[in-house]
Amino acid sequence: MTGTRPFKRALDRLQTAGFRPTRQRLGLARLLFEGEHRHVTAEQLHTEAMGADLRVSLATVYNTLNQFTAAGLLREVVVEAGKSYFDTNTSDHHHFFLEGTGRLEDIPGDDVVVQHLPPAPPGTRIARVDVIVRLSAEQGGDGR
Repeated sequence: MTGTRPFKRALDRLQTAGFRPTRQRLGLARLLFEGEHRHVTAEQLHTEAMGADLRVSLATVYNTLNQFTAAGLLREVVVEAGKSYFDTNTSDHHHFFLEGTGRLEDIPGDDVVVQHLPPAPPGTRIARVDVIVRLSAEQGGDGR
């Protein structure tokens, strides 16, 4: 057999990060990593998992997303208290957040320049700067 194993991309990512590829982890990794980069909430991923006949609790989805984030497979983007998205694109970039719809969109890292950061408190260092540009829909046709 010369073809690529099904789910190889997801399996490779799990194994590279040191995870045992359980059925649930592999299923969630497939949903997250087999397509294009995306932003997903735990609730959205849980709904997708159920639609794909992957029996997994919402708590397991949260735990798995947090484990993947800690391992560097995902980035958590907190848009407001109690509302986080998990981003499969872990490169240096920022986000637009459309408040009316909850849509999150990538901004290339080089498109945002932050100047004059205060010095980090003693004993710490700045790991990265995350910028979220919040958008609202325009009211009327005159831009106001």
